[in-house]
Amino acid sequence: MLFHVRMTVKLPVDMPVEKAARLKAEEKALAQRLQQEGTWRHLWRIAGLYANVSIFDVADAQALHDTLLQLPLYPYMEIEVTALCRHPSSIHQDDR
Repeated sequence: MLFHVRMTVKLPVDMPVEKAARLKAEEKALAQRLQQEGTWRHLWRIAGLYANVSIFDVADAQALHDTLLQLPLYPYMEIEVTALCRHPSSIHQDDR
């Protein structure tokens, strides 16, 4: 099942620089692993914001929830989720 996920990161202004750097490095490593596994199909930065738009390919809503909870920056995110389904006019066979 595909999900459109918008994540906006809001780190506390008083977070120590070292902690922020560690969380960002951990987040990057996990995001890249999930992309390699095919779970995180697409990832785009939103220009001018500390935010992204992503497409996740998971079994169901619970699997998405469990995946998002793993993200090191999750406690500092505002997340909007939209379930997606294949459009009948799409020419891409790998839509699901």
